[in-house]
Amino acid sequence: MAPRPATRRRGRPSAVARSALTPYLFLLPALLVYGAFSLYPLVRAAQFSLFEWKGFGSSTFVGLRNYLDLVADEDFRAAIGNALVLIAFYAVIPLAIGLVLAAILRRGQVRGMGFFRTVVFLPQVIALVVVAVAWRQIYAPTGLLNDLLRVVGLESLTRGWLGDPGTALAAVGFIGTWVEMGLVMLLMLSGMSRIPAELFEAARLDGAGAVREFFAITLPAVRGEISVALVLTIIAALKTFDLVYMTTSGGPGNTTTVPSFEVYFRAFELREVGSASAVAIVLTLLIFAINVGVTRIGEREA
Repeated sequence: MAPRPATRRRGRPSAVARSALTPYLFLLPALLVYGAFSLYPLVRAAQFSLFEWKGFGSSTFVGLRNYLDLVADEDFRAAIGNALVLIAFYAVIPLAIGLVLAAILRRGQVRGMGFFRTVVFLPQVIALVVVAVAWRQIYAPTGLLNDLLRVVGLESLTRGWLGDPGTALAAVGFIGTWVEMGLVMLLMLSGMSRIPAELFEAARLDGAGAVREFFAITLPAVRGEISVALVLTIIAALKTFDLVYMTTSGGPGNTTTVPSFEVYFRAFELREVGSASAVAIVLTLLIFAINVGVTRIGEREA
């Protein structure tokens, strides 16, 4: 009798298939955690945004009405405008200062660089609640800032900086600049440290000054770090909550309210969970759109 041909057992993947699935099996725990703590809450928030609900009891399906109401909501428009202004303080100004300081430190080869990096990065590791309380004391009518203005003879400029509608948003934004500047400078120093010293020596032999050297060599070499810094700082600007809550609580009026604070205020103060969820979804889409744009611009220029 001729031997029966060997048959592959059904239900068990081949060795090739198992080897192809191995990387995905290693990623599975991370994907499960990400889905449970990021994707699922986002989906639930999108679901809540379609209902009128007080956080307890029955809910009423309203479709897209919560989103349509945001278009005519003055507080929401003010929050978006304030968030865009904070981007300048959190991202643009720290990037400009960080680039200049990093270039100066890189060119000057300052001693004790490790200690200096630790000091400038310190605001990143301090809890923002502590930062907010400290700066609230500095900005107080009897605080350090007004005392310094009186000492130098500028008493006419003293005011309650966080209580003045004309200065409150800029005062909060300056705190953001102070917090983010160290992170940006550290990223720039990291990028500049990878630039070959021969490039700077060749530029100096050609008679290039510090400014020309910066724009011809340093700036093009750190485009990747600039893109990363902008993504991180823009996200920080758009999702800031604790700093606003602890310093101004969105006031005076709505001059310092931001989308994250609006989510809290609508959900826990007004008991409008559907409207708060709609604000959260819009904020998520705004963060995603801005950072995708920044990343694409960075990749294209690189």
